[in-house]
Amino acid sequence: MTYQHRELASGRWNQMSLVEQLGNIGSEVERALKWKAKDHPDYCMRAFERALELLDLTMASPQNRLRLKEIARTREILVDFFCGENQFETTAKSLSAYFLHFACAARRSAQ
Repeated sequence: MTYQHRELASGRWNQMSLVEQLGNIGSEVERALKWKAKDHPDYCMRAFERALELLDLTMASPQNRLRLKEIARTREILVDFFCGENQFETTAKSLSAYFLHFACAARRSAQ
């Protein structure tokens, strides 16, 4: 498999805490939301695919096995929002709010 985040996929991702991982995933989700709002579907899908790649790395990380259900649900919601029928009635605002908490927590722990 070819990773867009090669350095992270080679092991650095597993050195991050779950909060840091989800904060980074949130950055890609924010990019996807921004491009979706600007009606640039190609850029939106690229950012969305990078977010999925990071989510898959997170799910594969042994340290996250106890949180696998929540991570998998997050992935399901993102796929439904960006590619599905949005049956969960997710909004861009709710996605931003969910990931913002992780970005803020990661920043606090880094200080």
